[in-house]
Amino acid sequence: MKITHWQCGRHRVALDRPLVMGIVNVTPDSFSDGGRYAEPLAALAHASGLVAAGAGMLDIGGESTRPGAEPVSSAEELARVRPVVARLAAGGSVPVSIDTRHAAVARACVEAGASVINDVTGFRDAAMREVAAGCDAGLVVMHMLGDDPRTMQEEPRYGDVVAEVAAFLGGQARGLEEAGVARDRIAVDPGLGFGKTFAHNVELLRRLPEIAALGYPVLVGASRKRFIGHILGEDDPARRVWGSVGAAVGAYLRGADIVRVHDVAETAEALDVAATIGR
Repeated sequence: MKITHWQCGRHRVALDRPLVMGIVNVTPDSFSDGGRYAEPLAALAHASGLVAAGAGMLDIGGESTRPGAEPVSSAEELARVRPVVARLAAGGSVPVSIDTRHAAVARACVEAGASVINDVTGFRDAAMREVAAGCDAGLVVMHMLGDDPRTMQEEPRYGDVVAEVAAFLGGQARGLEEAGVARDRIAVDPGLGFGKTFAHNVELLRRLPEIAALGYPVLVGASRKRFIGHILGEDDPARRVWGSVGAAVGAYLRGADIVRVHDVAETAEALDVAATIGR
């Protein structure tokens, strides 16, 4: 049975219309906007602008997971994100998500007020599953090929990419439920660009109903990614805005409930029209 509300801590998020999750990268090396919002004041101002533009949730990240990115220590990541998470959560206007693959960072940010843990490694780590079971935050289970962003794009291979991604997401979600996590806290993300070729990304979007059939809310993060640049012939991520909007609308029409984006205003307007017309 399809979940109609996503329980994220004290926030019960309705999914009757598409939810726009705005990206706030508090990093010096993000693929699209690295360094622009690395300072807390800049990140907070950017976050405020995203909410004003229509973001219903904010996703705060302190470690770049672009292909080839070098890891940072949990201490460094936490120093970047905790002040931003705490201030935004205290404001309380929208739920705050922490984008991390490290249990110590997830735990500290939930304690600071984060309502969602967005884990690109899909809660494979036992310590991360322990954090998930011990709190009431919403969870995003994402698929990534392997467990290291530095190597995930080295000749990714699948027999059937959609079937394999769906099997992983379903298995990880069921494992969290078995650990005591309520089903309505879990969302799934096929992980576009995380160990996928251009063809894999397009196939996942075309067959997104098979991911939605798992019964969990579906999050899609296509914004400004390389496969969109490939379609458009555009090397500059910042110039992939309208291609990203097209991907967000296409994802919604095929079953996505949440879209994670850089360009909130443009995406929110397009999705308002798409949602009014209906899937």
